[in-house]
Amino acid sequence: MSNPFLDRLQRNPQTVDQSIVLRDGTHLDTRLHRSTDGEHLAHYFTHLSEATRRVYGPHPFTAEQAHAFCRDVNYADTLRFLALDEERIVAYFVLHLGVLDSDVQRYASRNQPLNHRTDSTLAPSVADRYQERGVGSALFPLLSDIATQIGRRRIVLWGGVRADNPRAVHFYRKMGFVEQGQFATKDTNNYDMLLDL
Repeated sequence: MSNPFLDRLQRNPQTVDQSIVLRDGTHLDTRLHRSTDGEHLAHYFTHLSEATRRVYGPHPFTAEQAHAFCRDVNYADTLRFLALDEERIVAYFVLHLGVLDSDVQRYASRNQPLNHRTDSTLAPSVADRYQERGVGSALFPLLSDIATQIGRRRIVLWGGVRADNPRAVHFYRKMGFVEQGQFATKDTNNYDMLLDL
């Protein structure tokens, strides 16, 4: 079934361009990624610290991956939001319009079914020098509003959040996410968290 907001977004992604202001007064431009963003996104991916990369799981932070995303822009499947300080990308938030099989299985094991048609999945990252400056708090309301306009009812954290990342856990709780359960991976414990929109 067609979604009018998503159809409009496919035709004109600039519809959701906005400016946000951080706590320190810094202005950032936000927009969806475009086919011309390959070099800028590659620079962002390859200049994150190892500590930041360690807590981000959806995909590798490589130049090759950045260029692949920009070659294959598909707003009907995944919205990749960028926050930019002039031309430099300082945050990258992925909103997948659906849920991952691995998340579906974990939630189902707790009798908490997820729905590919009405749920979405979030994976945010922020450049090291912009962390703890309020980028996520300024950008997240835009993403949740867009998810609602597309017809999504909930946002699931992509692969959960590492329990040893208290800053991220605090941020998600502040945004209204609620812990749904815990699961272990080879190197840490994780929380599944879910937001009702």
